Amino acid sequence: MAENYGGVSYEAVLAWVEDGIGYLQFNRPKAMNGVNPKMLSEATEVLNAYSADPEVRVIIVCGNEKVFCAGADLPEVSKLNAFEARDYLDGVHRVQTALEDNHKPSIAAIRGLALGGGFEFALSSDIRIAADDATFALPEINLGIMPGGGGTQRWIRSGSICTAKYYTFTGDFFNAQQALQMDLINMVVPAAEVMERAKKIAIKISKKSALALREAKQCINASMSLGIKDGVRFEQVSWAMLFASEDQKEGMGAFLQGRKAEFKGK
Repeated sequence: MAENYGGVSYEAVLAWVEDGIGYLQFNRPKAMNGVNPKMLSEATEVLNAYSADPEVRVIIVCGNEKVFCAGADLPEVSKLNAFEARDYLDGVHRVQTALEDNHKPSIAAIRGLALGGGFEFALSSDIRIAADDATFALPEINLGIMPGGGGTQRWIRSGSICTAKYYTFTGDFFNAQQALQMDLINMVVPAAEVMERAKKIAIKISKKSALALREAKQCINASMSLGIKDGVRFEQVSWAMLFASEDQKEGMGAFLQGRKAEFKGK
C-alpha cells in the first residue's frame, strides 16, 4: 500500500489504490480531520483522478478510527470574512461534486464523529456504512450559522424534511442506529469491522460493468432533479447506450451460457 497516489505525497489526505479500490482518507488527526482549504484541494484532486483512472473501480472515503471528519476547522474558518467564507464553501462543493459526479461508485466508511461538513461529505457519497459507535450532527446552529455544505439540501434526499429541520434547528447529536432509522446511512456494523465491510462491498461492486455502474449512478442522481417522464427517458437512453458495449454482450452471453461474466469496462 502506497499512500502517495500518482507519485504525489499529500498532506491533509492519504490516497492509495488497492485491489481496484481507490482510498481517500482524511488525514488531519490533530484537528479531528477538520476541513481546511488544503484538505479540500487535495481531496478534489484525488477524487477527480480516481474518476479518470481505469484501475480504480470503486472509491472508499474514510477517516481514522476515532473521527471520520468533525467538520470545519474552526480556528481557521472563524477568521474568514464573508467573501472568504463563500470561497471556502466553493471548495467544499468541489469535493462533493467530485464524489457525486464521479464515474465510480463511492462508499463512506464512517467511524467516530461525522459532524457538520463531515456529515455532509457522507451525504455526498453513494453508499454509507457506519460504525456502531459513530456519531452524527449538523451543529452549526450552535455557532450562530447554519449548514453550508449542502446539509439542508442533501438530508431530505435521503431522510425526511421534518427530521432535517429538527436536527438542523437544534444541532442535536444522533447515533448510528438513529441515522439508519432515518435512512441517512445504509448499515451499521461493529466499529472494528467498518473498513473490512466497506472493502467487501467495494470488491463486490468492482466485479460489475464499470460502464453500467456509471450510467446507473447518473440515472439515479438525475432522478433527484427530473420529473418522472424526463427521468425515465434519461434512463431509457442510458440503458440503450449500454447495448453498444462489450460488457452488455459479455453479461448477457455469460448468463445464457451459464457462466460468470468477466466485465472489462468496454
